[in-house]
Amino acid sequence: MNAAAKLLEAMRHNPRDWSMEQLLTVARRHHLECRSSGGSHQVFSHPAVSDIVTVPAHRPIKAIYVKQFVALVDRIQGIES
Repeated sequence: MNAAAKLLEAMRHNPRDWSMEQLLTVARRHHLECRSSGGSHQVFSHPAVSDIVTVPAHRPIKAIYVKQFVALVDRIQGIES
């Protein structure tokens, strides 16, 4: 199991106290598009799904945003499998 997969599993079990760098690691592994307009938010999207997740880049990231991010990754995994 690689580092991104371990991070994703850990996020599922405990959605609190994650950093933007850790979300970006998981996003790169799952080919999510990450964009930031220079502000304090990251926007995660994928061409295969119409949903987007906007995450404020404040530390620590609130659990609700981590849950939304994990749900987006799960939808992408469901499509790819």
